[in-house]
Amino acid sequence: MSYIESLRVFVRVVELGSITSGGRDLRLTPAVASKRIKELEKHLGVRLFNRTTRSLSPTEVGKLFYDEARAVLETVDIAETKVANFSHAPRGTIRVTAPLGAGRRIIAPLVPKFVEAFPDTRVQMRLSDRKVDILTDGLDVAFFIGTPRDSNLKLRKIRDCDRILCAAPKYLAQNGAPKTPDDLLLDQFNCLLLRYPRSPEYFWQLQTPTGVRKLEVAGKFDADDGDVLTDWALDGHGIVNKPRFDVAEHLRDGTLVEVLPDTPPVPTIFGCLYPHKKLQDPKVRLFVDFVVQQCGARLD
Repeated sequence: MSYIESLRVFVRVVELGSITSGGRDLRLTPAVASKRIKELEKHLGVRLFNRTTRSLSPTEVGKLFYDEARAVLETVDIAETKVANFSHAPRGTIRVTAPLGAGRRIIAPLVPKFVEAFPDTRVQMRLSDRKVDILTDGLDVAFFIGTPRDSNLKLRKIRDCDRILCAAPKYLAQNGAPKTPDDLLLDQFNCLLLRYPRSPEYFWQLQTPTGVRKLEVAGKFDADDGDVLTDWALDGHGIVNKPRFDVAEHLRDGTLVEVLPDTPPVPTIFGCLYPHKKLQDPKVRLFVDFVVQQCGARLD
């Protein structure tokens, strides 16, 4: 198994561009990851990487070996998956990603329960509101809020989620409350936006009696972390567009108040994406089914 694990380290180092990143992705220290690479080079009798003080890149033979090593690992994964289908005790690591808010409030609380039910599994979570590349990052399943565009991945819709516009009472006391969707375009209202490269939320879509309105709202500051937007809204800095479950506690205690309730944002989708080959992996299937069964109350 040590040779297979060395192949995994090599592949991730190539894909992530550094020994530190590749090791971290596999939960290894840089020293251990570096040792695995050196052992592999010694075994093969070739240099797999060109190293400088600032960069690391595969040699020509390293590029060739990467393609073959990745194919070997995929074959091993498929073989293990087929064997696992004969067992009622799934085992192995499940690499999961989710948006920050949904990850913290929906997925993360379920992880210990899942591992307790299936003790031979491990779950590695990465939380980010940025778009991730599931295949490049070696992930098994990616939960999302919104409408994904990855046509090469399998999508499982879990449920529709209402969205809501809301703000702190003190913000509304100081600035007034918008009475129509068009009011959001006025300079007096600061819209708190989730923005990052290729972000889909540079605009808000509201449901109106005449149909869906797409509003190119603006604000004085934005962030790539949805929880930061919620904190800004709680501190009285603007109006935020959030899934209702994400701010339900603040609505209940009155620290946030719904605005424009008659023309709410278009509902969003809570679901997950995973590579087609992962459909056959019982631990991934079981984890997704577990989340679907357990998350209902957390989304209300």
